[in-house]
Parts: sequence; structure tokens; C-alpha cells
Amino acid sequence: MPKSLPPRLASLRDEIHGYAKEFGLDFFDTHFEMVSYDEMNMVAAYGGFPTRYPHWRWGMEYEQLAKGYEYGLSKIYELVINNDPCYAYLMESNPEVDQKLVMAHVYGHCDFFKNNFSFRHTNRRMIDEMANHATRVRRWVDKIGVEKVEDFIDRTLSLENLIDQHAPHIRRNPDPKKAEDELKANERVEGFKVGREYMRGYINPSEFLDSQRKKVEDEKQRAKKFPERPQRDVLLFLLEEAPLEPWEADILAILRDEAYYFAPQGQTKIMNEGWASYWHSTIMTRRALKDDEIIDYADHHSGTMGTRPGAINPYKLGIELWRDIEERWNKGRFGKEWDECDDLRARRAWDKKLGAGREKIFEVRKHYNDITFIDTFLTPEFAMEQKLFVYGFNDKRNSWEILDREFKKVKNKLLQGLTNFGQPIIEVVDGNFENRSELLLAHRHDGQDLKGDYARETLRNLQSLWRRPVNILTRYDNKGVILRFDGQSHSERKVEL
Repeated sequence: MPKSLPPRLASLRDEIHGYAKEFGLDFFDTHFEMVSYDEMNMVAAYGGFPTRYPHWRWGMEYEQLAKGYEYGLSKIYELVINNDPCYAYLMESNPEVDQKLVMAHVYGHCDFFKNNFSFRHTNRRMIDEMANHATRVRRWVDKIGVEKVEDFIDRTLSLENLIDQHAPHIRRNPDPKKAEDELKANERVEGFKVGREYMRGYINPSEFLDSQRKKVEDEKQRAKKFPERPQRDVLLFLLEEAPLEPWEADILAILRDEAYYFAPQGQTKIMNEGWASYWHSTIMTRRALKDDEIIDYADHHSGTMGTRPGAINPYKLGIELWRDIEERWNKGRFGKEWDECDDLRARRAWDKKLGAGREKIFEVRKHYNDITFIDTFLTPEFAMEQKLFVYGFNDKRNSWEILDREFKKVKNKLLQGLTNFGQPIIEVVDGNFENRSELLLAHRHDGQDLKGDYARETLRNLQSLWRRPVNILTRYDNKGVILRFDGQSHSERKVEL
């Protein structure tokens, strides 16, 4: 069981807390708890929470983490939960320098959780909510049976990315009541034209006008799309429209809530890890490190920042981009004058001594996510300095090679991997496809084709919830294709786009 901090670590926590506040970090109350490496692996397998709903995948993830630690392949330094108060775990076997590093890193995360706009709508009592979810699922297990519930969770987890990750910040659909009132105001039935007002009641009796209104209403219902506009939140559409059993709807709602809770962490992985790494580096090197801890700290910090060709390390990319922003705004390397300067010698020596870097990174921390962060602040100079190229694997040489050095292609490759977590954008476009109560989804093609095996399994799992055939409109070789699963077999047919 997690234990409270011993006096020495409690003193170090107060010290690191003071440094974090001194540098201007603003975070929720943060509680640290001590755990063994085995307990750390258990909590990590649960996604950082002490309690989750029963499911076999937690055990699988625990085994993977435990073996990685035992074989020396991986080690979890810290776990922190976006909650109010925040909860973080320290491994009791870590040396003191690691504990200080982790505490500083945690305070960076907690500041980001509290202040970044992406987390503004998240549940700040998620520890309690996760425990409630676990209780609800266990009740259904007792009532329905473990195999039936686990099978449903398996199918639903394969669909958990079919949400609208931007839904908490925008309203895609108009207010239903307001839209209905406007529609009624525009649908006045006036009957035949009359030359004399006193003849109106004879030419357009109330019974005739009522029948005409009914005709208009019937036509409107026949023409009405279902849903009226494409819906990104497929799970919400299933919750509202699919013929689910009460226990299925409850579990689907639970998994959807959790998907929305974790979505901002995926949207800000580079920023968040970079921000926490920036502050643990700043606090440790400027305040907390002792002389005899420098070598150990440098060794562990460099291990976290290690990067291999063909992969992005969010810790490394994030911390370096934060430092670059700070330096650029300290030296005034932004704006029209900077952009129009084409003298390389002048650009290298450019320093207006503005000193606005720290203020700028706090502003960026509040208003950006990974996509806008990379799109706005990634520069050709930064990409070259950090060796950001488009890599590919050469099968003949059995090695990674640089395929392209052009900055635009490098940036687009990064942004493509971040958009919708690098996964295809799928929308519900028709809940009564071809007037047969079939579900039609559409793939918003962005140059990447759907993987056939993934698409077929997704259709199979969607059909098990919709109970009717499910279709998806996509594109292969610039030709429209509808993939279909009817509960028995898969089929496809070409269509005009």
C-alpha cells in the first residue's frame, strides 16, 4: 500500500515546492506517496489510478511493465494524476537525487494541468470518478457475468478513439430548441392567394391550412437527415441511438467519459512533457542540486532525453522547443524585421535584449496544444539544429535513412502524426442509410488510406452495438469505396465521390 513520505523526503518536497513557487509555477495542492517498484507497476498498469474497473488488460500491462523493470529495459520514474489535489507517486528505491528530480518534474506537470486550456473541462475529481466507474462495472459483472461484460468492454475499447476530442471547447451543432423555433417561423402555410381579405376564410378554411401544414411537416421529416450533420462523436451517437441494453449503455458511457478525460493528455504530450522537463532541469540545475549529485542527475536526465532516428521523444522535442521559444523572445528573434532579415551573420548575432522569454513561455503554456505549438513555433533553424528530418527504413541496407530534409515536409510529417492522435477521422453521416436503418460512417481522407484489417474489425465491433449492418465510405486509389459488414460477412463496392 502507498505510504506517506518519511521526514527527509517531506523536507525535500517542501524545498522543491518553494523553488517551484519562486519560479512562478501555479499548481493544485500536490500529494506525494511512496510505493515499491511492484506497486508502481500496478498503479501504472491502471493508467496512474489506484482503482479501475475489472478487465484482463490491466494484468497484461502489469506483466509487461514488471518484466521491463526486472530485465532492466525500462523504469518508471514518476506518475502524476490530473486531479485536484494532484496525486504523484515516488518509488521508494530511488536515490535522493532522483526523488528531487521527480518532484520538480511533477510540479511542472501539475502547473500544466491547472493552466493549459486543453484541461479546463476535465474532471478534477477523477480519482473518485474512476472508483465510481469500477463499482458500477463490478455490479454489472455480478449481475450479467464476467465474460459477457469483458467481451463488451473489449469491443468498446477498440472504438474509444471515435470521439470528438475538440467537443469540450466548441459547439458543432446549433441549440436544438432555437433551431426548431426558427424552422417553424420559416414554415408558415398561407394557402392560396386571395384578392379580397374577406374571402380568405372561404378560400383557405382552417381545415385546409391544417392539412397543408401536415404535408409540409411530413415532407420535412422525410427529408431530414439523421443525424442532420456529420457527427464526430461516434460513441455519443451510439449512446443516443443504438438499441443498447441498459448495462451496455452504462459501460459505454463510462468508457466514453474516460476517453474524454485522457484526450487532453494525448493532445499535449510534447508540450506537457517538455514543460515538466524544462522545469525539473531549471529547478535542479539552478537551485536543488548538490555538487556530489551532478553526475547522477546528468546521467538520468540524458537517459530520459535520448532519441533514435525515425522516432520522436516528446521529452526531448518539448524541452528543446520551450528553450528555443524562451531564447527567441529574450533576444527579439521574432516579428516582421526578423523574418525579413536574410543576412545569416546578422541573424546569428541578433540580440535585442528584450528579456521577454520567461513571460512568453508562460503565455504559450496556457493557450496552445501540440499541433498549434509545433505549427507556430517550429522553425527551419530549430529543425536543422535538432536533426529533425523525414526518416524511412531501407530494407536493403536494414537501417534507417534520411528521406527528406525539406523543412515543410518535416513539419507536415510532424503535424500529420499529431492530428487526431495520428488516427483517421471518422464521422457518422447517416443513421438510416438507404432507408434500411443501416449505419453509414465516412472517413475524412487526408492522404492516408484506412488499414483494411483495422477497418474490418472496427466495422465488426460497431455492428455488434448497432445491431444492423454498418458501412464506411472511404477512398482507395482516389476511388470511392464503401466497406460493409452485415453481421455475417464483409463486402465492398465502388461508389462515385
